[in-house]
Amino acid sequence: MKYIKNCNNLNEKRILLRLDLNVPLKNGVITDQTRIDKILPIIDFLLENKSKILVISHVGRPKGRLNKDLSLKPVCEYLEKKVNQKISLIKENIFKLKKEDLFKDPEDQIIFLENIRFYEEEEENEKNFSKHLADLADIFVNDAFSCSHRAHASVSKITEFLPSYAGLQLEAEINALKKVTSEIKKPITCIIGGSKISSKIGIIKNLIPKFDNIIIVGGMANNILNFKGFLIGKSLKEDDCNSVIKDIFETSKANSCSIIYPEDVLVGKNTEDKSQTKELKEITDDDLILDIGPKTVSKIKNIIETSRTVLWNGPAGYFENPNFANGSYEIAKKIAEKNKNDSIYSVAGGGDTIAVLNQIKVINNFNFVSTAGGAFLEYLEGKDLPGIKALN
Repeated sequence: MKYIKNCNNLNEKRILLRLDLNVPLKNGVITDQTRIDKILPIIDFLLENKSKILVISHVGRPKGRLNKDLSLKPVCEYLEKKVNQKISLIKENIFKLKKEDLFKDPEDQIIFLENIRFYEEEEENEKNFSKHLADLADIFVNDAFSCSHRAHASVSKITEFLPSYAGLQLEAEINALKKVTSEIKKPITCIIGGSKISSKIGIIKNLIPKFDNIIIVGGMANNILNFKGFLIGKSLKEDDCNSVIKDIFETSKANSCSIIYPEDVLVGKNTEDKSQTKELKEITDDDLILDIGPKTVSKIKNIIETSRTVLWNGPAGYFENPNFANGSYEIAKKIAEKNKNDSIYSVAGGGDTIAVLNQIKVINNFNFVSTAGGAFLEYLEGKDLPGIKALN
């Protein structure tokens, strides 16, 4: 893989830069700027090298149709203030654009094409569409790891028509994930949560041979407790998972990987309730398991203490109610504490996990925090990502 940081002579080169600026919008206002802030290093790098930047990105799922509510205009306006640079948004049909139409004004350094998903050819990975995009620039840079699990025109097919490089954020993401999948410092622990165990089975199976501990928390742990014969009351549970869970325990035993699950829990009668600590044998039919209990928290913190690498994806409980946020908060604080002493390498990912880190202001105390969503999970499953494969 070639990296843009190693590319010589970018002066006046037109860089077709694929970014993920799919930020949440409410009435045309950006409600979370995290993804925009993460791309500032590549923008600064290219500006310092006096490149002309042509940005491709998307917001939402317009399904190949023009949708004014999903315009990139709010993103351009926000980024313009952050980089203190004029940014033009081209709303003209991409098929009508020619290379000579762009950067006519000497002051133009950054130009955005309108939402690339307004064109159905994008998600179809259509060859002629990719070729037309390529004709607008000299070099292609993918700095959108979070889109790289998509075989889309502006992510994978376009690399057939331009010299192509990995951007700074994409490089950082891959390097971080390598440290929890291949270039591992042991002992290594994965803390994995979320509501559905079925959505994380591929990850768990792929990580078992590499990890020393896999700690299962959140709603998906209810399936484990149910499999072990404990009552889980009204708690969230998926059907027909017992054979998969049995396979997980058998595989982990064969690979000397410990599977850890809650020993005690916090319950309520509903998600707005106050919390009550219960041993597993004390759970009743009308209980809702909404967090891990103090014994489980203590056990997880002890495992983190002896780990040199930690991967965390998915909160430990229903953290939206502060009464059930303690498990997630304690995990986050313990990892952050170890990180301050440089005694652990930590990677976190997933929207809810990031929300937890932001709530208690420890997001900067993790080595790497991924906003990549589906691409993050597919990489952990060991799948080939089309956008990454195209750069190799």
